[in-house]
Amino acid sequence: MRGVRLHGPADLRLEDLLSPAAPAPGQALIRVKAVGICGSDLHTYQDGRIGTTVLQSPLVLGHEFAGVVEAVGENAVDGNGQPLAAGQAVAVDPAQPCHRCELCRMGHPNLCQDLHFAGHWPDDGALCERMIVPASTCFVLPHKTDFGVGALLETFGVALHAIDLAKIRVGNSVAILGAGPIGLCILQAARLAGASPIYITDKFPWRLQLAEKFGAIPVNCDQADPAAAVISATGGRGVDIAIEAAWADQSIQQAADMARNGGRLLLVGIPGDDRLMLRHSVARRKGLSIYLVRRMKHVYPRAIDLHRRGQIDLASLISHRFPLEKTAEAFALNARYAPKVVKIIIDI
Repeated sequence: MRGVRLHGPADLRLEDLLSPAAPAPGQALIRVKAVGICGSDLHTYQDGRIGTTVLQSPLVLGHEFAGVVEAVGENAVDGNGQPLAAGQAVAVDPAQPCHRCELCRMGHPNLCQDLHFAGHWPDDGALCERMIVPASTCFVLPHKTDFGVGALLETFGVALHAIDLAKIRVGNSVAILGAGPIGLCILQAARLAGASPIYITDKFPWRLQLAEKFGAIPVNCDQADPAAAVISATGGRGVDIAIEAAWADQSIQQAADMARNGGRLLLVGIPGDDRLMLRHSVARRKGLSIYLVRRMKHVYPRAIDLHRRGQIDLASLISHRFPLEKTAEAFALNARYAPKVVKIIIDI
């Protein structure tokens, strides 16, 4: 089968890979149909590492994906505990927790001490034609769901987890730093949770236009000091909840500056240099509660239901689509944030 492997920084190669074997009990063979490019993929693509995880051998990237079940092993049940069958269209949770460690048993599988994660070295991801996954990570999609939208359910799942941590109450004010796919998903989830007003910052006008369409108040951070703009708009108070969903550089400090005294600060973005840059005095004097968002928990059923009922718009986030053989071109386009790029989908 064909697949794309990363051999080093910016070195993606389309290759012939070994086809997976028949699925074992509790497993499913997935024909991958669509894969989203995520910011965390870009970290590994650009730097050959993400955080302390360094690429040590060629890796198939891709953890936002959807596809069709081609075969199942014995006793294969999906993420909702229902029998999984060949022919079903599914979104796949890339996380494979052990379900045995202390954190898993406490109800925090996203903090599993023995977690495997598709597309995170050394575990291969979805930029290939077929792959074996635990059946329990598969969630059946509504009829006629676009596979690109199915892949974006992982992105929206991270947003739902962030909103759960934020504990938004109706009428809470929110600032979101970064109007990329995660930020735009957080925006939609925050509106559903009752947040108002919602400010969002970014430097790309096409992303801010999309954010405004989704009901946010846009702030172009290249044209104004975003923290000063939000503080001014709130009459000097600041927002109840500030959510950093960009590249986690100066945006972390800006988010802390935007939060009111006693507010909550959520950090979703991943810094390229693996450093958290925040003035201690600001966080201390404001008495901020700080949450670092680690992937997500069991949110696919909620995300799929919201999609089914038309309460979220994921299709509008898809700005570009490329075939598998043009994956390198797609990553290069995304890495330089070319005009109009929001979310790039690789169709397989």
